[in-house]
Amino acid sequence: MTNAAAAFSSLDPHPLPPAYGQLASALREANLLRSTGAVLTWDQETMAPPRGIEHRSRQLALLARLQHERTTDPRVGDWLGELEADRGFIESGSMEAANVREARRDYLRETRLPVEHVSEFAEVVSNAQQAWIGARRDSDFPAFEPWLTNIVALTRDRAALLGTPEGGEPWDALADAFEPGCTAAHVTAIFTPLRARLVAFIAEIAGASRRPSDEFNDHELPLETQQLFVRHVIARLGFDLSRGRLDTSTHPFCGSTHCHDVRLTTRYDLRCVNDALGSSIHEAGHGMYEQGLPEREIGLPSGTAVSLGIHESQSRMWENQVGRSRGFWQWCTTAMRSHFAPSCDRFSVDELYGAANVVKPGLIRVDADEATYNLHVMVRFELERRLVSGALSVGELPGEWNRLIKEHLGVTVPNDRLGCLQDVHWSMGAFGYFPTYTLGTLYAAQFHEAARREIPGLEDGYSRGEFEPLLRWLNAGIHAHGRRYSSAELCQRVTGATLSAEPFMAHLEGKLRPLYGL
Repeated sequence: MTNAAAAFSSLDPHPLPPAYGQLASALREANLLRSTGAVLTWDQETMAPPRGIEHRSRQLALLARLQHERTTDPRVGDWLGELEADRGFIESGSMEAANVREARRDYLRETRLPVEHVSEFAEVVSNAQQAWIGARRDSDFPAFEPWLTNIVALTRDRAALLGTPEGGEPWDALADAFEPGCTAAHVTAIFTPLRARLVAFIAEIAGASRRPSDEFNDHELPLETQQLFVRHVIARLGFDLSRGRLDTSTHPFCGSTHCHDVRLTTRYDLRCVNDALGSSIHEAGHGMYEQGLPEREIGLPSGTAVSLGIHESQSRMWENQVGRSRGFWQWCTTAMRSHFAPSCDRFSVDELYGAANVVKPGLIRVDADEATYNLHVMVRFELERRLVSGALSVGELPGEWNRLIKEHLGVTVPNDRLGCLQDVHWSMGAFGYFPTYTLGTLYAAQFHEAARREIPGLEDGYSRGEFEPLLRWLNAGIHAHGRRYSSAELCQRVTGATLSAEPFMAHLEGKLRPLYGL
């Protein structure tokens, strides 16, 4: 028996099939390559010199190739087949059986992708991300257009290789990597009625006679102190800085190699600390999920998140249900005054809470308020779906982006930096990703509603800086399971219901109506 199999057997009274230990060792080895690539990607996004990117792209391409070769090794298929033939093992409902199920899913997907495609894709997107940074800075879409054209072509190739689900479209094959089972039809069925409700509610807010003050969102505070402040906040929420770090990047993100090495980034605005605060809390929500994954399962499916929709539920919950709550701001006002005194002393709890919940349609998704945020996501979903299908050319993207932003949010896009160049995702080749932000928003509200039912005085505790009860609840109910359950199964287990937009709308309306006197 391998060392890995022996380690598992010592923790389980029922001996595991020998093939499981062999499979686990192979998966863990492949994950070492993936996690090495994650560190190099983090370095590229935070501190690598620009002239080093070409070589870094070749490094990442090689790691992607090696990882792909290991995950598609025919022996992996043999071990999976042997384990699947053991019906008692497979039907046990154990974490190990779930690992086999998820490993089969990954194996089927990876074996459809030639190693040459995987390597080329990794190299192109690494270079494209650097090109995007410069194009975004200069608001120069033509400089990025050739890179995006190449990525879209590779993305269409990938969708064709993966295969369109029956009755679906190419976009579905791409979305499945981020949210298993997700289809454009499913997303449309959720987005269409939600968009109508949001547009109507935003119009109602626009006509309100009372509005919270937005003054604090244009209040200059030293960047060095902002950095100390947001570190203090995310640590208090529960992000363990001894197992993670916070840095700066063009686009905030969370990257993880395993539960004891979780890298967050954020960005700062001299005149709006809420920009850094919101993005840091958001990424810390991702980070706390990663830190809550079971250490014993590192390198296996059960040591990774179930889906990006569930991952986004964690970031959106901490950002919105917690970070935009009145209780949070009762605690945070004191913390803010201690860091920025006397610059913030004149702002009351009501003013700071109101500033965090101002509804104002704008240009930037990551700066958007809760009411308008999902309209940004819907624009991106529509555009990338058309890019993948070929109904929209890359050259037409800026014009269509500007048109849809005007149509959905009523604002005029002045340049491409504030338009179609604002997000990093397409430069990463992450087509099919965007809808997980809204799915995560809905999951977040539903999960938090369940937490409120099960934890007496949960929100009152926020006013005292007591966030550990929520984190413990999330650790036990969501994080510890890894990929043992599907998103839908997990939602049902945690909340007792299927995913619905009702908890989100109840949360949104319940908070904003009193603030706007509606």
